[in-house]
Amino acid sequence: MNSIVPIKTVEGLESAGLLGLRDRDALADVAARYAIALTPSVARLIDRTDAADPIARQFVPDAAELNVVPEERADPIGDEAHSPVQGIVHRYPDRVLLKAVHVCPVYCRFCFRREMVGPQGLGMLDPEAMMAAFAYIRDHKEIWEVILTGGDPLVLSPRRLEEILRELASINHVKIVRFHTRVPVVDPSRVDAALIAALRASGKTVYVALHANHPRELTEEARAACARLIDAGIVMVSQSVLLRGVNDDPEVLAELMKALVETRVKPYYLHHPDLAPGTSHFRLTIEEGQKIVAALRGRISGLCQPTYILDIPGGHGKAVIGEQSIREAGEGCYSVSDYRGAEHLYPPVA
Repeated sequence: MNSIVPIKTVEGLESAGLLGLRDRDALADVAARYAIALTPSVARLIDRTDAADPIARQFVPDAAELNVVPEERADPIGDEAHSPVQGIVHRYPDRVLLKAVHVCPVYCRFCFRREMVGPQGLGMLDPEAMMAAFAYIRDHKEIWEVILTGGDPLVLSPRRLEEILRELASINHVKIVRFHTRVPVVDPSRVDAALIAALRASGKTVYVALHANHPRELTEEARAACARLIDAGIVMVSQSVLLRGVNDDPEVLAELMKALVETRVKPYYLHHPDLAPGTSHFRLTIEEGQKIVAALRGRISGLCQPTYILDIPGGHGKAVIGEQSIREAGEGCYSVSDYRGAEHLYPPVA
C-alpha cells in the first residue's frame, strides 16, 4: 500500500510494502545508527515491483550501509575544521554555511552529513547559538553570501525562516542568501504562500538550490512547487549527486538535467559521492564519472550541463573533475576533442 503519513521506522517501511527482499533484522541495525524518513510524496514514487528502483535506493535503508570502509569518515568534507562558531562553516572567504537545523523531511542513504542529521544528530541551533552565528557574520565584512543548509532549512516554519532572514537583512555586506533543500521534490505542498513570503523577507537576492537525482523526482507537483518559487522572483539552481544504481547512466542523467531546465531550474553542481560512512555501494570511480559526464557533451544543450565536482576530503574545498577536452600538443598548439571524440588542432598565438 502507499503511505499517507511520513515513514520513520523499519516497521513503517514494512507496512508500506517497501522492504522488498531486504533483511529486516539488518535494517534494524542500520536504523539504530542512521535516521529513516520518507515523505508520502517519496513513498508514492517508489515502484514496489522493481528491486532496483532508483527512488527506493536513495531513501530506503540497505544492509550495505553497515559496511564501513577504511577511507570513509564521519565528517568527509571537513565541516568541523572550518567551524569558528557553532552553526557556521567558513571554508571560502566570501561565503559561509549557516546550519540552523539538522533535521530533514527525508534522509538520503548517501548523505555526507549522515552522522550529524536526524533525531540522533545535532538538532536545531538554540537562540544563543543562533545569535552568535549572526554576530560572526556581522563581524566578517568579507561575507557576501550566506548559505542555509543543515539539515534542510525549509523544514523550519515560515515564522522561524522570517526571523532568520530579517536578521540577515540587517547585515549590509550580505547580498545573497541561498537555501539548499529537497523540499520542493519530497514535500511540494510545503512550498506555499507563507513559506515563499518568508523567503523574500530579507530584501536580499534569494537563491534556492534544489537537490534532485532522478528525473522521476520532477513530478507535476514538484514542478508546480518550483514554479511558485520562481514566479515569486526566487532564482533556482540544482545540485545532484552521481550515484551508482540511481543516475549512473548518460541517458538518465540527460533526462534529469533536461527536466530541471524545463522546470526553469539551472543545473549547477553534479557531486561525486563523498566518503561518508557506509556509502561505498553508491560510489563510482572518478574515471567512471568522467566518462558519464563527457557523454553529456553534445547530447544535451549547454543550458543542461552541470559542473562535475569533488569535495576534497578533509575540508579543502571543491575541485572541478570533469574530463579535460583540451591538452597541449607541442609547439604552442593544443589538441581539442569534440563531443564525438575526434581530435582537432588549435593553432598557437601568432
